[in-house]
Amino acid sequence: MTRYPLLDTISEPAQVRKLDRRQLPQLADELRAFLLESVARTGGHLSSNLGTVELTVALHHVFDTPHDRLVWDVGHQTYAHKVLTGRRSGMGKLRMRGGVSGFPKRSESSYDTFGVGHSSTSISAALGMALAAKIKGETRKVVAIIGDGAMSAGQAFEALNNAGVADADMLVVLNDNDMSISPAVGALNRYLARLFSGSSFNAARKAGEKILDFSPSLREFAKRAEEHVKGMLTPGTLFEEMGFNYIGPIDGHDLESLVPTLLNLKNLKGPQFLHVITKKGQGYKLAEVDPILYHGVSKFKPDVGIADGPSGAKPSYTQIFGDWLCDMAAADPKLVGITPAMREGSGLLRFSERYPERYYDVGIAEQHAVTFAAGLACEGLRPVLAIYSTFLQRGYDQLVHDVALQNLPVVFALDRGGLVGADGPTHHGAFDLSFLTCIPNMVVMTPSDEDECRKMLTTAYRLDGPAAVRYPRGTGSGTVIDRKLVGLPVGKGEIRRRGHSVALLAFGSMLTPALAAAEELDATVANMRFVKPIDRELIMALAAEHSLLISVEENALIGGAGAEVARVLEDTGNPVRLLRLGIPDRFIEHGDQALLLAEIGLDRDGIVRAVRQSQDSAADSCTPAGPTSGE
Repeated sequence: MTRYPLLDTISEPAQVRKLDRRQLPQLADELRAFLLESVARTGGHLSSNLGTVELTVALHHVFDTPHDRLVWDVGHQTYAHKVLTGRRSGMGKLRMRGGVSGFPKRSESSYDTFGVGHSSTSISAALGMALAAKIKGETRKVVAIIGDGAMSAGQAFEALNNAGVADADMLVVLNDNDMSISPAVGALNRYLARLFSGSSFNAARKAGEKILDFSPSLREFAKRAEEHVKGMLTPGTLFEEMGFNYIGPIDGHDLESLVPTLLNLKNLKGPQFLHVITKKGQGYKLAEVDPILYHGVSKFKPDVGIADGPSGAKPSYTQIFGDWLCDMAAADPKLVGITPAMREGSGLLRFSERYPERYYDVGIAEQHAVTFAAGLACEGLRPVLAIYSTFLQRGYDQLVHDVALQNLPVVFALDRGGLVGADGPTHHGAFDLSFLTCIPNMVVMTPSDEDECRKMLTTAYRLDGPAAVRYPRGTGSGTVIDRKLVGLPVGKGEIRRRGHSVALLAFGSMLTPALAAAEELDATVANMRFVKPIDRELIMALAAEHSLLISVEENALIGGAGAEVARVLEDTGNPVRLLRLGIPDRFIEHGDQALLLAEIGLDRDGIVRAVRQSQDSAADSCTPAGPTSGE
């Protein structure tokens, strides 16, 4: 007998809609068990997906997807959605090269209505879809599913503010799994949710409005009385004031509450807001106890749980930053640490515990985080903003206008620079060197190993202007770390290997494959360290001694570190040949980090191959054309 008798019959949402409501709890149980088993084999986001099983089942049971649009925020919670929409077989290669993406992706399925990976976009996108349907005269429901964390971002409230007055036929589902917005749900809340979403209540309200039209004063009194009653019973005053009909809170794991409430809301016009309470890790006790540990997991045994890493393992760059932050905070009471809702991911956990008065988690609010740091710097403090490279993109205007323009001493500790692997194109830090280097007053550093990362952080901290230290995901080469707080000379690289004819100018993480390639090529290798200010003297010295320069960076080729090398050569009129290696002008898909780097030629073999091809091309161009074959 199959382990998933009901789930095995489901290959598309239409089959979910044909199920009797009494069958839905069984489907949810089987789906949760399958997800636990599947993610344990592949790795991926676990806690968030276990928490949204019932909600996903209910949404596909009630709404006519894909005609009705489901717009998921962030996408960490969409594995159940992927299974129910015909991608169950693809879950065996989840987040692997050529396999199913870890996030909704429009090119992957018609049920993925909007591509996501960053938070707080769902309400804006859903509003656009709802108004597009209105413009085109189409009848469809549009549902945005957003978490309480994503609701902390300004964009979500910008969208709510617009949607409430736009007369859009849309539903916002707030999946509340952490924030203490409301008291514990129970029978009363379930009853009230059904009451306030039901046709009889809303019909009575509409009829009352018509009757009271003749008397504005009585109508206003009745409106206030209704708001008073609902305000005493539900916490939705904010959303009501923004123009939404607020329903909830209800238990997001109770299908007997979810389904009838969604059915009621499906038949209501205008902006609706449903508040559901869920639990991350629901149904798997270990994840329920520690949802953060089980947020993003590698392969593990469900009956055992996540084991501790091997003793003596190399520290990650994130750990190196966290250790440095605590050490520098002990040395300087002016240091303030900031994170936009990424305490664990960015390595600030120990700092937050040791220096709570100097630790600020500002929520998913990257724009605010940057300007907040600028305000601290104006008053003589030394802010350090720990942020993923891909998320700094969201605070770019503030970086330019509020920090760099005023030349304020803010340190940007950029984690996940370069290709990150399984999370794919929404999370690759592929553009930071390009968008940072063009900004006046910025200093941009790329550490090649663990010790250099620590020294660059110290260097950045001691500057009187803005500086970014950009380091990759994972671990480095295992270099011994000097625990002293010492810096590096600004704008100076170093020669790491002497060779002939060819010089490899390596930036950051690319030093390791460059050194490996140099052994075969007998090439000189320079660890450039700084993208801005770049070491002009070193570039000119290498140009004078070699016939071919190769810049190597884990960043977009356009506008990156190699472009700075080219600019130096152009400024000085040096004719030496330059080959620039980096991330090509396309979005790189998800997959194993090392495999992705190899596919775009940023590993040892790729560098060797590029140099050989360049040498062969140069030789061909210098060889006089001889007679062709057959002459």
